[in-house]
Amino acid sequence: MLKLNIQDETSRLRSVVLGTAKSCGPIPKLEEAYDPKSMEHILAGTYPKEEDMVKEMDAFAKVFAKYDVQVFRPRVLKDCNQIFTRDIAFVIEDKLVKANILPDREKEFEAIKYVLNKIDEDQIIHPPQQVHIEGGDVMPWGEYIFMGTYTGTDYADYITARTNKEAVRFIAQTFPHKKVKAFELRKSNTNAKENALHLDCCFQPIGKNMAILHKNGFLKEEEYYWLLDFFGKDQVFEINKEEMYQMMSNVFSISPKVVVSERKFTRLNNWLREREFIVEEIPYAEISKQEGLLRCSTLPLVRD
Repeated sequence: MLKLNIQDETSRLRSVVLGTAKSCGPIPKLEEAYDPKSMEHILAGTYPKEEDMVKEMDAFAKVFAKYDVQVFRPRVLKDCNQIFTRDIAFVIEDKLVKANILPDREKEFEAIKYVLNKIDEDQIIHPPQQVHIEGGDVMPWGEYIFMGTYTGTDYADYITARTNKEAVRFIAQTFPHKKVKAFELRKSNTNAKENALHLDCCFQPIGKNMAILHKNGFLKEEEYYWLLDFFGKDQVFEINKEEMYQMMSNVFSISPKVVVSERKFTRLNNWLREREFIVEEIPYAEISKQEGLLRCSTLPLVRD
């Protein structure tokens, strides 16, 4: 059996579900795309090829092997994009919360059934129907749970709005001993540079007390300043709109000292190394064309 344990974003990783790019299906039609960046690449004829994405995910798997992390992969479904496991579930403490996601992604959750069978049934939480939530919007951080949300009255108009105010309420009720801090994210169905699909598209804690942050991802300036103040200006790596678009905040921590990053993120990778991080650089730029990167394609189950 698996003893789930996730208290934060960076403690030493022991067990993870890494998505798969195998049999991810044909290039979607424009109306099938879930986000503006995918749409952009469909229109430009630069949508990523399966073989390239498989290579990128294999490179990620090799890094996990190097650090002796137990890796589960989803059962491969024919013609189904299963790269972004962070969207289908997430772990807080010793509970796995099933994401309430776009209905046609339900089968992705079924594809990790063999992993779920290793978890006590009473540790798996199924939120009620009205709760919309995805793992990219949820970050446990010690006594806090940081959450990205969108609570505008036009919520239903945005396919890019994935976590609603009912979700924030639900997580606060489920983990009453935690401080749930929600952040309103900027949404756009059509402009990827003005769209924070999830909280991890504009913010992520790293190390023990540092963070990557993009100001324009937050609808309310004071919420951005709250984070800047919480971590301290000199502990924050600020990214610009172009870097946010390249998914620079969506790296992944194997431990407080080891960060997996895209090899083209030179500015970030240098900054991390100056602060004595070990940076494991891999190619992941093709996957980023679907508005997701390293954190998005992982579902951490156990950290020390």
